[in-house]
Amino acid sequence: MRATFRQGARSFLLLLMLVLSVTAHAERKLLDQVVAIVDDDVILQSQLDARIETIVNRLQSQGTGLPPRDVLERRVLDQLVTESIQLQMADKMGMRISDNELNDTMTNIAKQNGMTLAEFEQQLGAEGVTYRQAREQIRNQMLTSRVQQRQVGNRVRVTDREVSNYLEAKQNQGADSAQYHLAYIFIQVSDPDNDAAVNAARKKAENLRQQIVNGRDFREVAVAESDANNALDGGDMGWRTESQLPSLVAPIVPKLPVGEPSRVLENKSGFHLVMVMDKKGGKEKQLVEQYKVRHILVRPSDARTDDEAEARIRDIYQQLKDGADFEKLAKEYSDDPVSGSDGGNLGWVSRGQMVPAFEQVMIEAPVGELEGPFRSRFGWHILQVLDKRTKDVSSEMRESDARQAIYRRKFEIELQKWLQEIRDEAFVEFKGKYARDENSTGEADQSS
Repeated sequence: MRATFRQGARSFLLLLMLVLSVTAHAERKLLDQVVAIVDDDVILQSQLDARIETIVNRLQSQGTGLPPRDVLERRVLDQLVTESIQLQMADKMGMRISDNELNDTMTNIAKQNGMTLAEFEQQLGAEGVTYRQAREQIRNQMLTSRVQQRQVGNRVRVTDREVSNYLEAKQNQGADSAQYHLAYIFIQVSDPDNDAAVNAARKKAENLRQQIVNGRDFREVAVAESDANNALDGGDMGWRTESQLPSLVAPIVPKLPVGEPSRVLENKSGFHLVMVMDKKGGKEKQLVEQYKVRHILVRPSDARTDDEAEARIRDIYQQLKDGADFEKLAKEYSDDPVSGSDGGNLGWVSRGQMVPAFEQVMIEAPVGELEGPFRSRFGWHILQVLDKRTKDVSSEMRESDARQAIYRRKFEIELQKWLQEIRDEAFVEFKGKYARDENSTGEADQSS
């Protein structure tokens, strides 16, 4: 009865959307077709075509071969289904990405690619993507990432013992600071307890490896065949230091020649191939500039306008210039509860730990001088750099890398499980030529 009601509600929703579409776009000769219903959402042909175009342009710019069109369509549609489920979860949780936050993210992406925002927009246009489309896609990625962190992150715990064991194992292996640009293919076993399913997955992985050895592009195979989350990125894992390598491939990668696929690797989840796309060395020591800094923060709030916050910080600044005690004023007035209770002390701070507006003032400040007032996205600041030093943080970096590597490995395992769980629980019905033999409720899909 409940399933019938849900399907009836979705049918009504679908009918309503089609009626609205006809009304709003009566001048069009062809209506935008629904290709899938996902719980309380629908995926339109235009959305599918736009995502395919984006992926095709990106892969072609990378020189990656493309799978057959029908294969690509189904894989991208599956991606949109999973994305829709997560975006609906984000909406129910009340998650939002503000325009200011999105603007900052777009600006940072442009900077990371060595472009201004205007140049970035031009580059997107050259790849067939409008700036508006890119903004919405980035917004959706930020939302799905936050959903994943909230739902999956709390399943993952990394202990100090795990970090110690990880570092000890790396030391025994003689690990250095080499870095590897990796690509990855994952063939999932549908039923790990079924020998036939395991053998079929193994045979598929071996066959794909042979195709790569015979000259087929690794990234093309990843796009067409991999079951990993990064399949449509050509299996790109980015640059990893040796301490950041997943445990399954850690013994293989340092010995693997650039451009050659690994042997087929197996664990409980399925079969894996990895390729070193590029390799570079690194420095033994990690030297960083650090600043011993303290600050006072005054935040705008519902009870205090930005002008009032600025007036307060300027009054505090004048008191400091007149000889008042920094520690005492920080304890009394700072809206940073952690540092404020410690007299404004932030301890030793490295570059990259603070927001850009704060970091820029901190880097340029002479030791002992008061700097401010200035504004960051958190509010109005006064800061004072008490000392500067250059420190070898190799040990801290190795520990941090180890903790992150263990976390990422555990997170990816839990993420795969969670994505399968939410996919199994969702109502998904494919329409038209994309109709499957069965939808996710197990009922036959009779739609056309």
